[in-house]
Amino acid sequence: MRIHDLNWMQLEEYLGRDDRIVLPLGSTEQHAYLSLGTDNVLAERLALDAAEPFGVPVLPVLAYGVTPLFAAYPGSPSLRVETYAAVVRELLSSLHAQGFRRALVVNGHGGNSFARAAALEWAAGADDAQVVWHDWWIGPKVSEACTRLDPVWSHAAWSENFPWTRLADVVLPDTPKESVLPLPPLDASSFRERVGDGSFGGAYAKPDDAMLEIWRIAVEETRTLLEDAWR
Repeated sequence: MRIHDLNWMQLEEYLGRDDRIVLPLGSTEQHAYLSLGTDNVLAERLALDAAEPFGVPVLPVLAYGVTPLFAAYPGSPSLRVETYAAVVRELLSSLHAQGFRRALVVNGHGGNSFARAAALEWAAGADDAQVVWHDWWIGPKVSEACTRLDPVWSHAAWSENFPWTRLADVVLPDTPKESVLPLPPLDASSFRERVGDGSFGGAYAKPDDAMLEIWRIAVEETRTLLEDAWR
């Protein structure tokens, strides 16, 4: 359930019976022909779908991440590494002080993944706190399902193209893009010149039934963590 759909008294009542909470992390950044909010949409929707059977509250997605290489693409603001790590630690600390003891972090952006170490370090030093960090798109089951469908999957290509990340009236290229990976060290301007439309390569879309099956697997994998991953 979205905490936006609760008042503080209802959330306090919830804390009388459960101490779990979900924090989705995303990034506002270029995704080629998909929404600039793709990482945010996917992280928050996945968190909500996974938490729904348990009635666990889901915070609003942290909508800005670490994405300096996309700085030359309009609409891709980036936070510094130290700023982002501090924000994650402070959010966890604040939630813990209010009574939440188990936090599932559902991360939807690769540039944020470094903050896993900061989150786990914080939990190790906090009384009775537990943090589970989940980079959902590379969860073992999701990764296996994507690779089985098409071994070429990467940023802003078919693996992020769900009905809820597409834009109306935007026509996708019909042919796959040659992979730009691996990428050498580049500044933001050179990165845009090298990557072009923003996709890292591969097909731009797959049939909806295949994508919905991948989503089902992602929800189940995340839900299992929310239920069973606590020590």
